[in-house]
Amino acid sequence: IKSEDGVITAYDGDRIMAVFIGERMRSRAALAGLKLNYAVRNIINPAIKHQYQQSDFVLKHVVGVDVSAIRATRTGVRGDNDLVWVGRAANYAAKLTSLPSDSWQIWVTADIYNRLASDVKHSNGQSVWEARLWTAMNSMQIYGSNWGFPI
Repeated sequence: IKSEDGVITAYDGDRIMAVFIGERMRSRAALAGLKLNYAVRNIINPAIKHQYQQSDFVLKHVVGVDVSAIRATRTGVRGDNDLVWVGRAANYAAKLTSLPSDSWQIWVTADIYNRLASDVKHSNGQSVWEARLWTAMNSMQIYGSNWGFPI
């Protein structure tokens, strides 16, 4: 996330929320997801397998990316409060992470995909994304990828 100039804004259990602003924000956010996928497949899971050779455990993950206006507000009481992020992007990105990880590990909305730089859309002339309909969200167009960008 930080290598793509994103800012980690929250930890929620096993989830991380990050914000990307400025030039190429959509492409940098999607690229961070592709890099995370590479790290899980090529660094983390091999290290787990090496350390726990008798285990068949495999770390699974899902990344969700969306773009919209977003607001942050502090809620709670004095001494016990936190920031809450309000906006479609926070909502959709979180919901995308609940999609099954057995097919695609990175999901982006059409608003992200349609503005991705070509170096994040293609590798060796082939698309790294596949269109899908998000049936739980009124058949909204989304794009999935299981490609990993080397870090």
